[in-house]
Amino acid sequence: MSQGGAGVDLEASVGYALKEASSALRAAMEEVLRPLGMNVTHYSCLELLAQRPGLSNSELARGAFVTRQTMNVLLQALERDGSVTRPTAAPVGRALPTQLTDHGRQQLEKATAAVRSVELRMLGGLTPTEQTTVFRVLQQMTQSLRDLPQG
Repeated sequence: MSQGGAGVDLEASVGYALKEASSALRAAMEEVLRPLGMNVTHYSCLELLAQRPGLSNSELARGAFVTRQTMNVLLQALERDGSVTRPTAAPVGRALPTQLTDHGRQQLEKATAAVRSVELRMLGGLTPTEQTTVFRVLQQMTQSLRDLPQG
């Protein structure tokens, strides 16, 4: 940051560089997912369900960083195209646990390959040691922000 309250020096700001990288990553992912009829949120939902079957709409929304309403609209579309199933009535409480179908797993397989190609491209200029360091540093930065007092 610059001194004297003049604002943030964008050329030296880690936060700005991180946001720029995040935007570039999302754009590259959207580009490779578009031909598959998906976007990043769609892919994230399928990936979350593959790793943690039975998540509710609210849990999926949190995991994909979208609102519950956005996730509900997506889940309805995924149900219509046969990618997921949800019971008509909640087995416990109000949450409808969502499951991937075989069709959803096939879609996820294609999307995962596309997303993996983006990540490999992003990391292509880094050595394995640098990749490990970046990963650890990003995890630490995230934890530091979550540990800050709210106020």
